[in-house]
Amino acid sequence: MKTIDAVRQQLYAGQFEFSRHAFKRAIERNISEQEIREAGLNAISIEAYPNDKYSPSCLLLGFTATHRPLHIQVSLAQSELVRIITLYEPNNLEWINYSQRR
Repeated sequence: MKTIDAVRQQLYAGQFEFSRHAFKRAIERNISEQEIREAGLNAISIEAYPNDKYSPSCLLLGFTATHRPLHIQVSLAQSELVRIITLYEPNNLEWINYSQRR
């Protein structure tokens, strides 16, 4: 299983791939690969999903260079690239400080 540090490094280096769902969401939500890289640099794990459907995963919170908060759910399976399951800008009505569910 990948560590959060390894995931962070891979996101920042652009060593990631999108699930079909994540690719669709990135386009719909206007989230660029550069923003993913920026958010990956300082990302922290805010939720763990050890029993996720295909492999353990976690939800990361990171911020872009323009301070845009992003949630990025990634697979923690050992693979060459980090697989992004979904991503979005968290809603203030659902999250406290973007990191804790209301």
